[in-house]
Amino acid sequence: MSEPRAASGLLVFALVRLVEAKGGSAMVLAKGDATAGAILLALADRGVDGPLLERSFGPGGYEWRETGPADLSERTTYLANRRRTDPDLWIVEIDHADARTIALELLA
Repeated sequence: MSEPRAASGLLVFALVRLVEAKGGSAMVLAKGDATAGAILLALADRGVDGPLLERSFGPGGYEWRETGPADLSERTTYLANRRRTDPDLWIVEIDHADARTIALELLA
């Protein structure tokens, strides 16, 4: 039996609200498929870019895994290419010192 899945749009908007409630900011950079679109997070802390995280299904259920280039100067190109090849992809920018922790909290 498969694990029930919350709709992607619901998860994204819950994440935005959660980040804002914790004093950070979050912005949907690209809106994907509301039901089953993949979700990619662009993390930042006070405007300084951090890693990209993508929601994936692993042995223990859903998790966030780092993705994309290590070189931050390539981020814009990577995101544009991902969006071009997957128009259902959600891209959300989160600016908060504990962005990764907040994202993990959402999946718990």
